[in-house]
Amino acid sequence: MKSAPLLPLSFLLLTSATRAGGDRVFIPSARVNSDHTVTLPLREGRAASPAGGPERVVWYIVTDASTGDAAERFGAARVQKLANARRSLAAQEAHFGSDGLLHFAATVDFAPERVVVGDPLTGFPPLAAEPGAVGEPGYSPLARLPDGTVLNAAHVKNDSGQADKVVAFDLAKGTVRLELTDGFARKERVRYLSTDASDPVAAALENATYAPLLGEAPFAGGDGTNSARASLAAFTNGPTGSDKRQGLNSALLGEGDPLNVLAWTPNQGRYSPLWDVHLSTWSEGVRARRVTEFAEVEDQAEDERVEAPDGSTWRATGFIVDCPIVVELD
Repeated sequence: MKSAPLLPLSFLLLTSATRAGGDRVFIPSARVNSDHTVTLPLREGRAASPAGGPERVVWYIVTDASTGDAAERFGAARVQKLANARRSLAAQEAHFGSDGLLHFAATVDFAPERVVVGDPLTGFPPLAAEPGAVGEPGYSPLARLPDGTVLNAAHVKNDSGQADKVVAFDLAKGTVRLELTDGFARKERVRYLSTDASDPVAAALENATYAPLLGEAPFAGGDGTNSARASLAAFTNGPTGSDKRQGLNSALLGEGDPLNVLAWTPNQGRYSPLWDVHLSTWSEGVRARRVTEFAEVEDQAEDERVEAPDGSTWRATGFIVDCPIVVELD
C-alpha cells in the first residue's frame, strides 16, 4: 500500500489538554475517575446488518478526530495523523443520516468469551489468548465521514453484548465508564484506553476488540507525520516481582498492567492512538530493567541489548493496538 505524502510543518497544530488537579487530560470530554476508569459520552448510532436486514442499534465513543471541527463537536482529541488512514481499508465508511445519528458500515460481535492463560512460570507467551470481542466484516474503530474526516469511534455496545472493558453504562446521562491501562510516555506516567487491536492475541491481552482491518493503516514501521501510526514498545521479559516490574510476562503473572512504553503524547505532532507495536525482548545475558522512554528502547536495541522475540533484529512487529492516551499523571 502506498503511504500518504509527507505533510508540511503546519501539520504540527496539536490538540489542547486540560488539567484535572495536577493531571493532564487530553480528551476534553473525558472525566478521569479515582478508580482507574474514565467516563466518556456514550453516543447512539446505527450499523448495517451483515444479513441485509434492518440496521442495528449501536453505542460508540469518540476519542479522537482528524479535524478541529470534528474534535470540537465530539469533545475529542485532535489527531491530524488519523487523516493518513482515510484512503485505507482501516477506515470504515460512515455518515450522518436524516435521523441525526451516525450510520456505520459494520459493528462488533461482543458475544465471544475472552480467554487469557499465561504460562505459570514465564507468563509470556500465553498458553491461550482469545479475544472477547471480534469485529464483524468491514468493522474498524476508524470511521471515515463523507468529507474525509476520520473519527476514532470504537463501538462499545450493541444487540450482541458489550465491550468487556465497560464498567458501567448510564443511558439516562448518556455516559459510559471504562477501564484504563497504565503505561509510560516520554518518561511520564500515563493512562490510556485500549479499545481495539489488529492482532487476536494482542486484543485478548489488551481486553479489546479484535479488528483486523486496523492493520491496513499506513504503515508498519512508520512513526512520522506521513503515517497513521506511532511507536510503542511492549517488553516480553521485563523485570518481575518488584515495584520496578514491567512487561507482558509480568502482566500475565498477575502483577498488573504491562506498562508499555509509548513514544509520544497527544500534544506532539507525531502522536497517534494507533500504536505500531514493537515487541521487545531483553537479549540473553542482559539484566532486564524498567524503561520509561521509547528512545531508550531504541538505544538499547542499537546496542543489541534488546531484540525481537525470535532473536532477530528489533523492529515493528506489524500489528496495531488502538489505545488513546487519556491522561498524563502528575
